[in-house]
Amino acid sequence: RPLEMSAKKRVPFLRRVVSVTKKVQRDPRFDDMSGEYKPEIFMKTYSFLDDIKKQEKEMVQKQLKKCRNIEQKEKLQQLLNRMTQQEQAQKKQQKLRERELSLKRRQRELAKQGKKPFFLKKSEKRKLELAEKYAELKRSGKLESFLGKKRKRNAIKDKRRLPSQK
Repeated sequence: RPLEMSAKKRVPFLRRVVSVTKKVQRDPRFDDMSGEYKPEIFMKTYSFLDDIKKQEKEMVQKQLKKCRNIEQKEKLQQLLNRMTQQEQAQKKQQKLRERELSLKRRQRELAKQGKKPFFLKKSEKRKLELAEKYAELKRSGKLESFLGKKRKRNAIKDKRRLPSQK
């Protein structure tokens, strides 16, 4: 039968009748139980996604060729651009990771030989990256156009900085 309570006492807002065990939610990104994040292992494990993305990109390109609706065509074009940008960013990140790994290997080799390890500064790493970029542009034959664009950009910046002649 129901419990009788005095009418003179205030009724509690929430009365706990049965104790319920609360589920503890955990975020795998910040939990130690999930292990340590290693980009190399992650890339190997989920490499099959690259193939799927490639197929999806081809599908979007085919749809773009067939599509007649202007709005739909714009949406597909934006999607295709985003896919290519993501692909380029992933390639760039992969190159950066490989460069860092090669530097680490070189440091390990020097340490094995008994030499003191020498770590590059951020500015020196940037210079090496820029030199590599120039070498890549020279190989592909796009160096002159790149330098021309850079000169134009710098000229526009210089013009803005100059006081107006009125």
